[in-house]
Amino acid sequence: MRRVLTPEHMDEPGVPKAELDRALGFIRAVNARLGGSAALIAHLKRWSARWPKGRPVTLVDIATGSADIPIAAVRWARSRGHDLRVTGIDLHETTLDLAREHLARHPDVADAIALESADALTLTSRFEPASFDYAHAGMFLHHLSFEKALTVLRIMDRLARRGLVLNDLNRSPVAAAGIYLLTLAAPPMVRHDARVSVRAGFSKAEVLDMARRLELDYCRYHLRVLGQRFTLAGEKPRAWEP
Repeated sequence: MRRVLTPEHMDEPGVPKAELDRALGFIRAVNARLGGSAALIAHLKRWSARWPKGRPVTLVDIATGSADIPIAAVRWARSRGHDLRVTGIDLHETTLDLAREHLARHPDVADAIALESADALTLTSRFEPASFDYAHAGMFLHHLSFEKALTVLRIMDRLARRGLVLNDLNRSPVAAAGIYLLTLAAPPMVRHDARVSVRAGFSKAEVLDMARRLELDYCRYHLRVLGQRFTLAGEKPRAWEP
């Protein structure tokens, strides 16, 4: 399938809050049931064996949406005795408002998650290099042109001391058919945005090409076939050495 980038209604500045709330609710369900949250947690679980005791582990979540993936990650970390702190950033003010409302419904982890307004493409003017242990972007890069996606991935590598997780949609006929069936009864905005998202996703070859261009030799590609989600993820060499 050729990559087709189509504007999503949820990205529009004036999108009605109620419609955006429904769209974000759909994304939360997809993340929970089709592996979006689990994809990040699986990597953190593997890496956590080397996490030092007595200090927080920090993560920046780029284009955090509802902050549902940070909520799941912090809840997992606390269940294992880890102190994970997440900075969730998003540029869309209504999305941030809804994220704050969603986070308030999860007081058990709200103290570990900070939400900030920021542009993913200019984060290096906001944060110093190596400001976080890890960087994560979930279902975001498919909103961008290939060149801008490269820029965000480069920024993630720069901001993260230890490693990164790119977590997004696989572009394939299987994914397109699956999302078509999944959204048959969905509201119009959800139906539109979900279907064009798959067409804007990335093939394995494209993801590996991005990694090659940016010399992300420490990252590996993994596809979750059931959810048609992929990760490009890894820890940097000697990530936790003094």
